[in-house]
Amino acid sequence: MKRLAGKTAIVTGASKGIGAGIARELARQGAQVVVNYASDRSGADKVVAAIEAEGGQAIAVQASVAIAADVKRLFTETTRAYGKPDILVNNAAVYGPTPLEAITIDEFHRQFNTNVLGVIQTIQEAANHFSESGGAIVNIGSIDSCRAVPGMAVYSATKGALDALTRVLAAELGSRGIRVNTLAPGGTHTEGIISAGFIGSPFETDMIERTPLGRLGQPQDIAKVAAFLASDDAAWITGDRLVASGGFYG
Repeated sequence: MKRLAGKTAIVTGASKGIGAGIARELARQGAQVVVNYASDRSGADKVVAAIEAEGGQAIAVQASVAIAADVKRLFTETTRAYGKPDILVNNAAVYGPTPLEAITIDEFHRQFNTNVLGVIQTIQEAANHFSESGGAIVNIGSIDSCRAVPGMAVYSATKGALDALTRVLAAELGSRGIRVNTLAPGGTHTEGIISAGFIGSPFETDMIERTPLGRLGQPQDIAKVAAFLASDDAAWITGDRLVASGGFYG
């Protein structure tokens, strides 16, 4: 039997990259999946089509996790389509190189509103919508929360805040049967790092050389770990931070 059979999962920022990989893997494991996107409707529709082609069930729902009204609508539409959700994967995030002298109030809020406030808002709604038996929340963090990358102060700070949120909310929600964990990927081959010019650069070569398993991660590598954390196989894991980086720690 598939480990997530009968479950309903929401994956934020799932129109591409790691989020798309997680959405497809949760569906393969039997979950009904809500593919959330902020602006890339075409990408979300492709993920839904891929899930359906493999015999799964999925719908695409537009919502910016930074906007409270959007988050409420995301959960309302999920409940209308599939009933109460059981799993929330907080994958939606924004980033950008921001050297100290280039950090602005607007850029600070752009990243924190999605990467931190957005997570708080989705977890608030999840706590209100999960059944009495509880649920599983997987926050997609980053190894950058624990390593010092010049020019990434704001992004790293958001992911450090995410680690703290995971620990505190796991303690706060545990009595309700809600587990909260962070999954921190290392370098992963996604559309984002392609567009950033990372692939083929000396930075990629250096990261691969310092990764014991000798390659970048693929979305599917991260997705399988997320499916484990979302499943009952991880029923005794909460408030933890699981790194999936092929051994790379910076």
